Amino acid sequence: MKKPRIAEWTELRGIAFLAIVMQHSIAEYIYRADIEQPDSIMLTMIYHLTRFGTPTFVFLAGVMLFYHHRNTKPDYPRFIRKRFGDIYMPFVVWTLIYWLSVRIFTPAFWRAGIPDFRSLIRELFVPQTGYHLWFVIMVFQFYILFPLFLVGAKAIQRRIQNASRFTPMQVIIGLILFAAALYALLMQWSYYNMGGWTESMSEPWSTLLQYRSYSWVMYWFYFLLGAVCAWSVDSWRSWTTKILPWTICLFIGMYIWLGYDVLRGSGDVVNLNISTYLKPTTFLIIMAQMFMMYGFLVLMRGKDTRFQRLLAWIGRYSFGGYLVHALVIYAIAYVTRPLHLSGWHLPVTLLSFLVTVGIALAISWALSKLPGSRFTVGLMRKPRSTPNSSAAVDKRNSSERTPSPGSTRSPGTSEPF
Repeated sequence: MKKPRIAEWTELRGIAFLAIVMQHSIAEYIYRADIEQPDSIMLTMIYHLTRFGTPTFVFLAGVMLFYHHRNTKPDYPRFIRKRFGDIYMPFVVWTLIYWLSVRIFTPAFWRAGIPDFRSLIRELFVPQTGYHLWFVIMVFQFYILFPLFLVGAKAIQRRIQNASRFTPMQVIIGLILFAAALYALLMQWSYYNMGGWTESMSEPWSTLLQYRSYSWVMYWFYFLLGAVCAWSVDSWRSWTTKILPWTICLFIGMYIWLGYDVLRGSGDVVNLNISTYLKPTTFLIIMAQMFMMYGFLVLMRGKDTRFQRLLAWIGRYSFGGYLVHALVIYAIAYVTRPLHLSGWHLPVTLLSFLVTVGIALAISWALSKLPGSRFTVGLMRKPRSTPNSSAAVDKRNSSERTPSPGSTRSPGTSEPF
């Protein structure tokens, strides 16, 4: 029997996808030479509403892995083989697409004769043309190491159950706070110290530090939170709603601080890298946003509004949309970059965002209906049902338990995260 699908996870994935597309749309316009200061400030304010996007995908990866394997020991070869097909193969396919797409519009590519395939090999390790594909490299490391994480999580669970001095909830909260402090310290080192360390270290350590954003080590706390959520979904729901007033206050405070920090540290051109993921203050706003979003989605459970159904649909095709959305931004930029947009960067950014979301999700949906969709958008086509198979499914479903409110059963297709 398949586990019930938790509705808010798919909805949260949809929100995270929208946040990431907005980030990349803003990055396309905010650095242009003809942008005016009001547009720069407004785009910076919108940008800080989206910082939770990528870490939320890491959180959801942890949620799905631990939710489906917390009571089982995964068959590692089969587990990796499946994830390789669902996640890494789409990365390889789209890396090739981005590599070709950028080069076919470059005259030097056609004059060179034999293409420089070394640059393609480099793209598989350090994506540049598909600049967003670094995330797939990073998150796939969690899948490779997942059996070790699972063993560690089960060992911690046994210790929590045997604790006598404190309640399990107190122990879990204490561990989360301790892990958050360690992670904040790591972010402190990453933002303020590691840049200097790269100059004094020899290879390969200097290179590893230079590309530290590609490493799972820099995002492990979000994966840990996913494990906590997956182990006790009902407690997590209750907890996120109870602390909702506090997370809202924390978000407002950090939102003001990050906006001020970026504007204070920037010159004539806004520097969004001041709000990098690998910074302690950014970590705080990400946590506030993530818990706040989850709490709101929990409060909406069971209402089945059009907005929720839209978020669920977006979440369903978000991985494919994520893979393709940068290509859509490239296509839009091909039209907008020659234009003089002084005074129009804010509305053009918002319009580009809407167009990118619509086209990227449409492409993801269309590819999911074609053969080989697993290797393009990470989704398996739903098999056609026959009268006999439908009867068998109805008979099997009648003997299964009804899923809990706010959740639906898996429709027979796989999701990468």
